Amino acid sequence: MKIALIGYGKMGHEVEQLAIRKGHTIAARVDPNLDAGVHWEISPESLGPAEVCIEFTQPQVVLENIRRIAALNKPIVVGTTGWYEHLKEVESLVLQAGIGLVYAPNFSLGVSLFYQIAEKASELLSRFEDYDVCGMETHHNRKVDSPSGTAKRLSEIVLQKFPRKKRVVTESLNRSIADDEFHLVSLRVGHFPGTHVLTFDSPADTIELTHSARSRAGFALGVLLAAEWVVKQKGFYSFEQVLGEILKQ
Repeated sequence: MKIALIGYGKMGHEVEQLAIRKGHTIAARVDPNLDAGVHWEISPESLGPAEVCIEFTQPQVVLENIRRIAALNKPIVVGTTGWYEHLKEVESLVLQAGIGLVYAPNFSLGVSLFYQIAEKASELLSRFEDYDVCGMETHHNRKVDSPSGTAKRLSEIVLQKFPRKKRVVTESLNRSIADDEFHLVSLRVGHFPGTHVLTFDSPADTIELTHSARSRAGFALGVLLAAEWVVKQKGFYSFEQVLGEILKQ
């Protein structure tokens, strides 16, 4: 498979290393912030023979990147987070272009399974009024969005499966939290690839679900799994949907 890397930062390098080990070819590298060995913009010349594009850039440029890639009829895997207010617009764009696109707040297989565990736990513990729930996420000090896309997805799960919670609060509270508020805390420090915690607490005990990434390798593996799948597909998919289709095979 011939891959174009849109964004050649830490994740771009991680994906490149794993892709080469798996026998794929890096057909193009596009990054306007670098000089050596990369193209500065998305164009027919820069993407060339690429069969799929993997996008890890910044939230403010994702929409334009997707537009340009779709115009060139290339399938896309989008690993950038913080742009999901444009999901409907991007879905329409992808369907009109007749390409495939996979996106995710987190491409880790473990995180996708963590979502399923969080759904079951929230549904089960919501039946007992003694249990309350909160969330916390920790990432490296260079991460630009907060809360993380993964944490936002966990919040959606809680609001869907824990009916007593109606809204998410992410800011500091200088008051008592309301019973219908789900408090989600974000920390930025050091070099954490990412840790997400969902805590259920009662007067009698505490149940904590934790996912901690050890490195970016797990993310790269999920990204390539999505790329290998979407190169033969058309449509707009979350990584959760892709895993569901793969598990059916």
